[in-house]
Amino acid sequence: SLAVLQALEDGLKRADADPSVKAVTICGENGKFSAGADIQGFSSPKRKGVALGPLVSLIERSEKPVVAAIEGIALGGGLEVALGCHYRIAHVQARMGLPEVTIGLLPGAEGTQRLPRLIGVPAALDIITTGRHIPATEALKLGLVDEVVEENTVEAAIRLANKL
Repeated sequence: SLAVLQALEDGLKRADADPSVKAVTICGENGKFSAGADIQGFSSPKRKGVALGPLVSLIERSEKPVVAAIEGIALGGGLEVALGCHYRIAHVQARMGLPEVTIGLLPGAEGTQRLPRLIGVPAALDIITTGRHIPATEALKLGLVDEVVEENTVEAAIRLANKL
């Protein structure tokens, strides 16, 4: 939603400006990272505020390490947010993907560019064109995530951020 995008932008800008902040962890709520964009917003008139693509670029450009703590699902725009992060940690039960292609939409926040750079063109094409959900263990093998944990994902991401 627009409120989530705005909160992410505001939080990241505050963290970047605060010299006491050494790293950032992005997580979801209630055991889910993000199911992606609200597709009802696609049909609404031009809205004001931050858009997903520029937000993901802002995350990627952060001078401080940004770690995604992926629990539950990171789908569509949610996965694109995670792709903008410098590191990704996923819970063993997490699933990731770009399912919008199954309803005729292409990922719109540069996921089609970031994913091949991260995991290679053949694996990325499979994920982009099929819309299938990738389990965390497969994501680790592909290089989509840096670590898979069975414990609290946010705590694991904070530990990694502190090491960085």
